[in-house]
Amino acid sequence: MAAVDLGASSGRVMAGTVGSSVLSVEEVRRFANGGIQAGPVLYWDVLGLYRETLAGIREAGPVSGIGIDSWAVDYGLLDERGALLGNPVHYRDSRTEGVPAAVASKVSDRELYDVTGLQQLPFNTLYQLVSEGDRLDAARTMLLIPDLLNYWLTGSIGAERTNASTTQLYDVRSRTWATSLASQVGIPPGLLPPLRDPGTVVGTASELVGLPVVAVGSHDTASAVVAVPASGTNFAYISSGTWSLAGLELPSPELSDAALAANFTNEGGVDGTIRFLRNVMGLWVLSETLRTWSTSDLAGLLLAAASSPGLAAVVDIDAPEFLPPGDMPARLAAACSVTGQRPPSSRAEVVRCILDSLALAYRRTLRQAASLTGRTIDVVHIVGGGARNELLCQLTADACGVPVLAGPVEAAALGNVLVQARALGEDLPDLAAMRALVRETQEVRRYEPSGAGDWDAAEARLAR
Repeated sequence: MAAVDLGASSGRVMAGTVGSSVLSVEEVRRFANGGIQAGPVLYWDVLGLYRETLAGIREAGPVSGIGIDSWAVDYGLLDERGALLGNPVHYRDSRTEGVPAAVASKVSDRELYDVTGLQQLPFNTLYQLVSEGDRLDAARTMLLIPDLLNYWLTGSIGAERTNASTTQLYDVRSRTWATSLASQVGIPPGLLPPLRDPGTVVGTASELVGLPVVAVGSHDTASAVVAVPASGTNFAYISSGTWSLAGLELPSPELSDAALAANFTNEGGVDGTIRFLRNVMGLWVLSETLRTWSTSDLAGLLLAAASSPGLAAVVDIDAPEFLPPGDMPARLAAACSVTGQRPPSSRAEVVRCILDSLALAYRRTLRQAASLTGRTIDVVHIVGGGARNELLCQLTADACGVPVLAGPVEAAALGNVLVQARALGEDLPDLAAMRALVRETQEVRRYEPSGAGDWDAAEARLAR
């Protein structure tokens, strides 16, 4: 299969093979992605992504199918002819400033959560669509990024459920669009396309000799969670990349007042599961720090950070000042000063501050998830690019006090090809079978908690 995996900073096409006791992916094309500032607006180059997607699928050679996953919430609008009305806007654009407050005057946070179960984030699709204003008058269909690319490949319009569930326009209990909610906030319900389950064959790609296109878990985290090599239910996962998605897998949504207050989200997973999680800022802060320093020597910095004193300074890595692009070291220093801590004075100390703060956020998030659901966490699985970061994995084990199993790195691509393979006839009846194949074929590294660091004191420092 060809697995197209689009991230916020890069995209790639992977050639995947699935069979009895066989599961592998190989990168055949990688390309840059990211926001493009044009005037006052930060856009995505979605046409460039489509061009690279086609080129990568061709480079993958003879394949049985195609599946596309990407980041969530962003979309393209089609007019009545099915033509794209303009480049999709990046979720880090400032156009939604003030929009959540305006929406709250029409629909309370409790009402929103009771229907959608979604974490309040200023860039949720609902807020982005409200910010469009009169521009929606010319639109007839809203397609999230993977659905837009699938439409261009096949001509078939639809919305895959795992990604639809991230929009704050999806009823998490009935698994339908929340059309009444859309109307309440001024979004025409007709913009919302028919829903599809992951594993649905969307159609055939006319430009690619009629290859079947499969709607996989098109939110990249949904695909990544498929490939978490877990057994049983007492596990937590962290899909670690530009963002970190940290949480649990549940059979049904958790919509309590306490979950709302803790700002947890209930997103759809493959096979009707719920990804009960919270977005943690992730390695974005580290990558922006490297960009500010104009260096790519991550390995050297991590080595130096490992020798720096632990928990010397920590920040709330989820604070809003760390969301937009910019000078992260200066923002970290300011945050430390505000909380009465000595700011990091060297690059190694800055990196250690970021990773300690990230591990602390993982600890806080997973402990809250367990408390809210009554679950026990015996192990934490870290998948995605962050699984390569040995220091972060060890700090996470230390902070959470349970073993961390790191890997597979290519979890999103693996989950993508597993769902494709099942749709195309491979005997993988459920998530347990898929995960058993992942455990059998993929390398995973274990980190035991070392007992290092007073994480309770660090947490109390932030609370004060």
